[in-house]
Amino acid sequence: MKTAVVILNYNTREYLRRFLPGLIASCEGLDAEVVVADNASTDGSVELMQEAFPQVPLIRLEENFGFTGGYNRALAQVDADCFVLINSDIEVPRGWLQPLVQWMESHPECGACGPKLLSYRERDTFEYAGAAGGLLDRYGYPFCRGRVMQKVEKDHGQYDTPANVLWCSGACLMVRASLWRELGGLDERFFAHMEEIDLCWRMQLQGWKVTLVPESYVYHIGGGTLPNESPFKLRLNFRNNLLLLENNLPATLGSLGKARRRIFVRKCLDGCSALMFLLQGKRSFYKAVLEAHREYRKLRKPAAIPPHPAKPEGLYDGWIVPKGLFGK
Repeated sequence: MKTAVVILNYNTREYLRRFLPGLIASCEGLDAEVVVADNASTDGSVELMQEAFPQVPLIRLEENFGFTGGYNRALAQVDADCFVLINSDIEVPRGWLQPLVQWMESHPECGACGPKLLSYRERDTFEYAGAAGGLLDRYGYPFCRGRVMQKVEKDHGQYDTPANVLWCSGACLMVRASLWRELGGLDERFFAHMEEIDLCWRMQLQGWKVTLVPESYVYHIGGGTLPNESPFKLRLNFRNNLLLLENNLPATLGSLGKARRRIFVRKCLDGCSALMFLLQGKRSFYKAVLEAHREYRKLRKPAAIPPHPAKPEGLYDGWIVPKGLFGK
């Protein structure tokens, strides 16, 4: 199974310098190639690639198309049976790739899979972005096996059995190339954040599985492009949550009316979050939520309900926020 391991880079020159040598070494002896696609970086990333890693194929994009548009354009130029989308701020141990390839080879029903994401700084702790596979509650709040809200678990082997989940993190995600093309890749309206949840959910509605393969693990720094305290990142998250539900809830619930009522509740919850930000004096966050809803209204495209959608795994019928805040 020919595999392309593709980094989409935007102004992360030092991460490339630090982690790319190990990634290249980990693919030696396998039918795998490392490719770097650059989203019009301005920090000298391209010059570093040309000088230090001339053997690595480099795809230069003419502008920053975001995570979604960048990967869609880059992978259209890559020939492989499977793609691995991987962040530049990930350190890989030797042997991380083989379990993912073997899983895809032996499980033809699997459309995408991913490794455990561990923290680069606290090696025995799960990393926030994906931990041991992703789930979603009834109002669209993502959480993970190993991470609920801001509470992150230590890795004691409690998730060391392969498990079907709703999504695996786009920080390191293996996808069948044929399925990627069939689904049209990532939804470019998202630009960045939650686009991999949307892709994995769409896969499952088509009858494919998404699996966390714990024999594979990688170490993720996280926040390499946008810091957690970024109003822009907050706006993307609130907006894309609504787009995510708009895309997939009608088919999942089998009813446009039920989906719209669920999304209305989510909008009300967003309003409560905006008010909380305002009371905390975080006016930029308050404005980010309002702007997210305005953008959602412009971008939304109500989804049709296919005749026989499959039932996705990894959907939690409760509301995770109280559990994350109060442990109940």
